[in-house]
Amino acid sequence: MEKRAKNMEHGFQSLIRYVLCFISCAFCFLLFPHLNLNAQQKSTPVTFVESITEDENGEELLFPSLVFAEPVMDEIYVIDSKSRIIVYTSDFFPLYTLGKGQGVITPQGLTVDADGNLYVLMAHTKDNPRPRIAVFNACYKWVRDIYFDDLENFEEVERFVPDRLAVDKKGNLYVSGLHYPGILILNNQGQLLEILSPEEKGKDVRLNDVVIDKAGNIYLVSTEKSRIYVYDKNRNLLFKFGQKGGSTAKLSQPVAVGIDDRTGRIYVVDYMRHTISAYDSKGAYLFEFGGLGWGEGWFQHPKDIAVDPEGRVIIADTLNDRVEVYRPNEKKQEEESEQEEVSEQQEVSEQQENPEQQEISEQQENPEQQEISEQQEISEQQEISEQQENPEQQ
Repeated sequence: MEKRAKNMEHGFQSLIRYVLCFISCAFCFLLFPHLNLNAQQKSTPVTFVESITEDENGEELLFPSLVFAEPVMDEIYVIDSKSRIIVYTSDFFPLYTLGKGQGVITPQGLTVDADGNLYVLMAHTKDNPRPRIAVFNACYKWVRDIYFDDLENFEEVERFVPDRLAVDKKGNLYVSGLHYPGILILNNQGQLLEILSPEEKGKDVRLNDVVIDKAGNIYLVSTEKSRIYVYDKNRNLLFKFGQKGGSTAKLSQPVAVGIDDRTGRIYVVDYMRHTISAYDSKGAYLFEFGGLGWGEGWFQHPKDIAVDPEGRVIIADTLNDRVEVYRPNEKKQEEESEQEEVSEQQEVSEQQENPEQQEISEQQENPEQQEISEQQEISEQQEISEQQENPEQQ
């Protein structure tokens, strides 16, 4: 009995030590992030503005998973795990909430077209096991549903789990599924037009997010490849960027992308590194901000991002139960733009200084034209030779 009592006492003391150690670590972590935050903000060209944590009734957000900046009415939409959509003004004042009473059940993604119509991706439920896109008018009145199992010539509907949504200027809808190899493109009436699928080594890439900027360019995010694929409005691949890794300038698990339409700057959410990476309009790495933490300016598994017309960066800081807002440093952006212009001017100058090299490059890019030029040159040489051999005939 005495030995058993001593073992119990020893176990209790060990438990107390573990608890005290945990409390001490937590206290230090909560105390020092504010000091690190100041240094971080000084070194990056963005500044923390505020956090959004409540709806219009003072009810706190819970695991916000999506943010959307609507450019026409300049409103912010947020989806959280309470199966609702909260709408905020451009000053981040909560206006109203769309929930079951308005026909919003298990929302996953959303977008708004130029006429103010709201499209909401609905996951399957017990009452309605069919995933769909619910269409609401500008007054948030339900209009119709688009069901994925009604799509013609789409045999993989059972494995397609719709997750994100975008709309182009023509009203076509772009839908990404959870790790599905392609983006479904539907017309406004719900007819399947095309499946947009980037390839790597002959295999379709699994995608997680789709965003369309003001110019109509399409941005696709692949967590699998840690890359972003950029297409023009005609769905031609422009470029791709991103390198897998767990260090600065690399992407561990990218899950979402946001575009600043004023500058072309691209922001990418890295879920596992708890950071936001910024790139220029051509996909060149610029900087990153954030990191794991609970204080202002830190993230805990962020899941989505949006950029409003003013260039403010809005981030769904999911496990911290909030949405964080940042303001870009305009002077820093101007410096980046000037550097891009200087680089382009240098490139043009080099081409002008080396016209022969430029001609060679153009010939290399146009082998058919080069072959025609060579044939013409050979014909001219033969003609000159014949004239030299037959001066009398000349």
